[in-house]
Amino acid sequence: MTSLNNKRGIVLMVAASLVFAVQDGISKHLGGEYNVMMIVLLRYWMFAAFVVAYCRVRHGGIRVVAGTRQPVLQAFRGFLLAAQICVMMSTIVLLGLVEAHALFAFYPLLIVALAGPVLGERTGWRRWTAIAVGLVGVLVILQPGTRVASPFALLGVLGALMFALYSLLTRYAARKDTADTSFFWSGIAGGAWMTATGIWFWEPMSPLDWMLMSVLGMTGLTGHFLLIKCYEVAEASVVQPFAYLHLAFASVAGLIVFGESLNINVVIGCTMIVLAGLFTLLRQGRRTHRSSRVQDPP
Repeated sequence: MTSLNNKRGIVLMVAASLVFAVQDGISKHLGGEYNVMMIVLLRYWMFAAFVVAYCRVRHGGIRVVAGTRQPVLQAFRGFLLAAQICVMMSTIVLLGLVEAHALFAFYPLLIVALAGPVLGERTGWRRWTAIAVGLVGVLVILQPGTRVASPFALLGVLGALMFALYSLLTRYAARKDTADTSFFWSGIAGGAWMTATGIWFWEPMSPLDWMLMSVLGMTGLTGHFLLIKCYEVAEASVVQPFAYLHLAFASVAGLIVFGESLNINVVIGCTMIVLAGLFTLLRQGRRTHRSSRVQDPP
């Protein structure tokens, strides 16, 4: 078993957040030049190739890794992740990196809110208060009744909701399947769905953009690899707060590279969402610590 090294885990999480921010910047450029469905299709072809190569070297090979007692659930997870990526990429293109990620930051609170009906977990009043604060932050960003409250902004909320549901279904699937099995189905089922739908939106791409597409695929694989290593060596409750740096890095890219603006309502709303999310992470860390002390007394 790998010994815990929280400092190393934090470094890996910061690196993953930076890589994912680079990925988002390339996605914004390519999504503005070509159909989003085609870009996500190409990403999934690279992802699926990596999944197959990875699972072939696992114990038992692809036949064992792909085996599942819940194929409908696993296939739906793969579809949901692919659809969520399409929605999130469209949001980045239409809204920009700053506002898209400010809204997406709400997904950890949605996970807490939906953990009851999906997983049967209990959510206390303090967490519900944090969820309410985060929801107010979303409303501050959306500014209902103004120009900002557009269908494009609601896409960001939809993307956060879809990713929260995907995360919960992944935890639900883990009750019967291994992490490798879920990883396999995420890549293959999502890749199959994107091939069936995205191929109809094929467009010719310039040589430079093909190079950027290759970099986009590599950033996705590198980011996920860094995350896997991060959770292998560190406690999730320690490193998870640093995942919010993805929001900071992506916002900096939006402001400097793409000339986006930073409105005061986005700053206020995003601050409320992040603080509420950090509160729920702190509560979870304390509960996990208390539980481990009860199970493993000195």
